[in-house]
Amino acid sequence: MNHLPEPTRVVRLPDGTHIYADQMPATFQSGPQVVHQHIHQAAPDKTVQRIALGSGIGAGAVAAGVYFGPLLIGALTAIAANIAMLAFLALILGWGVHTVVKSLGSPDAASAVKNVRKARRRR
Repeated sequence: MNHLPEPTRVVRLPDGTHIYADQMPATFQSGPQVVHQHIHQAAPDKTVQRIALGSGIGAGAVAAGVYFGPLLIGALTAIAANIAMLAFLALILGWGVHTVVKSLGSPDAASAVKNVRKARRRR
């Protein structure tokens, strides 16, 4: 029967708990263990990776977050730039149409504008 492993020893610690002898710490502490955790700020994508991997999401979700996060920011920035350019273009075109209509207006048009202003003030 020499081929069988040795039976594991169970040791009772001073606080009353039982533990396997091969897992027993070198120095047993009777008080609570104090863990000093240092948190350092990292780049946002690294923080997302650490949170995702720490919660067990997986490498696919981390890769998707790292790839699609900046891609989404770039797309939203491009959309905002396009909307700003279209607003500026509409402003310039409106100013141009206003200037042309004002310069080509006849005296009848000026009197019509005055009549409309008076009618609005009466209300």
